[in-house]
Amino acid sequence: MGINLGNLIPRKQIKLEDLSGRKIAVDSSNMLYQFLSSIRQRDGTLLMDKHGNVTSHLLGLLTRSTNLMEKGLQLAFVFDGKMPDMKYSEIIGREQRKIEAEQQYLGAREREDKESMYKLSMRTARLTKTMVDEAKLLIKALGMPVIQAIQEADAQAAYMCQHEDVWAVASSDMDTLLHNSTRMLPNLTLSQKRKTKTGIVYTSPELIELKEVLKELDINQDQLIALGILVGTDYNPGGVHGIGPKKALKLVKETNKLDEIFKKANADFDWLAIYNLFKTMPKTKDYQLKWNKPDADAVKSLLVDKHDFSEERVESVLSRVLKESNKRQQSSLNKWS
Repeated sequence: MGINLGNLIPRKQIKLEDLSGRKIAVDSSNMLYQFLSSIRQRDGTLLMDKHGNVTSHLLGLLTRSTNLMEKGLQLAFVFDGKMPDMKYSEIIGREQRKIEAEQQYLGAREREDKESMYKLSMRTARLTKTMVDEAKLLIKALGMPVIQAIQEADAQAAYMCQHEDVWAVASSDMDTLLHNSTRMLPNLTLSQKRKTKTGIVYTSPELIELKEVLKELDINQDQLIALGILVGTDYNPGGVHGIGPKKALKLVKETNKLDEIFKKANADFDWLAIYNLFKTMPKTKDYQLKWNKPDADAVKSLLVDKHDFSEERVESVLSRVLKESNKRQQSSLNKWS
């Protein structure tokens, strides 16, 4: 879900060329859900192979990651670990909303309303363990590192950014900032247009810098966490009733004492437990950021042999990324020669 901070967060448009040579941590689930929501047939059906296995996530991953690799970006994919206990109620709520969307989809199908079918189908996306495992296989086969978080991927990615192991975190969830990520890229894509629930929107890469956020809002990191909790996080969906982003900002700027902020807001939930979760969520130091030459055979085994991708198309993609990989290796050799 992420945190809805409206238009409070300052951001600036950048060019993909500005990210060439940069190491970027990707919130993998966030990106894979985007693919499952948007890469569908006109009637909302997911792309599948001849055995009925979903391939939308693999097509999206192949296309976007290789396009970004060609632009010189070094992507590292971070995956979620064990879900925090406080998140279960939100997950249950999400599942209920998906079931409701599926029922509405069936009604739209009976009416042969393909436009409604497509929009409703986007709200039914589910990321399975099989999909995650195959995504990891493809990422590794393309030569990119996979990092397994202890709990939330955005917290782990933020930790890596904090420690300057990566330059920024690619995620559309603003809670990445609450986890203290130095920089964030909310829509890292080559495409200038993107399908959403309400239609097509045109996008360009954007950069959010934490220091600029705190400066613009005139608050500190603890107040930013309080701001997020007031408007609602995955651990307290909906936040405090009647408080939107602007009112929440006004409250946190009145005092830097957290107990006073939530007392004034009449918060009727354990805000301190949520705050502590953001402050102390476990992260691992046990990760390696190493980019290898793509393994063409492994990529084709997964995509062509197992999932019926066009061999010609996969080989075309591989030839481009292998060219970029060779260029990067040569540049590294020249640097030390």
